[in-house]
Amino acid sequence: MANYLRRDGYNVQTAVDGATARRHLAEFKPDLVVLDLMLPAISGFEVLAEIRRNGDLPVIVLTARAEEADRVAGLELGADDYVVKPFSPRELVARVRSVLRRATPKPASGPIEFDGVVVDVGRRVATVEGTPVELTAREFDVLAFLVGHARQVFSRSDLLERVWGSSVEWQDPATVTVHIRRIRLKMEENPQSPRWIQTVWGVGYRFGS
Repeated sequence: MANYLRRDGYNVQTAVDGATARRHLAEFKPDLVVLDLMLPAISGFEVLAEIRRNGDLPVIVLTARAEEADRVAGLELGADDYVVKPFSPRELVARVRSVLRRATPKPASGPIEFDGVVVDVGRRVATVEGTPVELTAREFDVLAFLVGHARQVFSRSDLLERVWGSSVEWQDPATVTVHIRRIRLKMEENPQSPRWIQTVWGVGYRFGS
């Protein structure tokens, strides 16, 4: 996997366990982490939780654990993407490109505002009625897209294509569900009865009523 990414032009550092991964994170300060959950000594879940406590470094979770509970657990901890073994090297490189592209700061542009929510794409800052909301890079992209298309309904497949930017067949729709849930927890006063991000049952999601 590392050799394949190197052939595609990436500078890659590898770690065989969670402790080594921690040292590499501090020493090399990577732009993205491909993280296996099945690590010896310190689990990938623990490493991911530590990464998220320290910032919004993009993380692609890679594992043989195909159960939905494990996928959701990784996403709930803040993974930006999830790849289940076996996978093709071409798929992994596409995922890496997509996540890095989304994490790269965008050219400055004016803020988007709707019903008390302001998303400044250029500064990568979101506020809800004047209060800053701390979002991961992917959560910010989802919110920015929905606010920029307020009152329009998008299915989970639509959001995968428009926000994640890679083939739908490589993605799990649960990725969208988890990210929407995390955004609601951070911005809604009552996530169970959201004011802004509405669920349109049987269709998808809409920002605003």
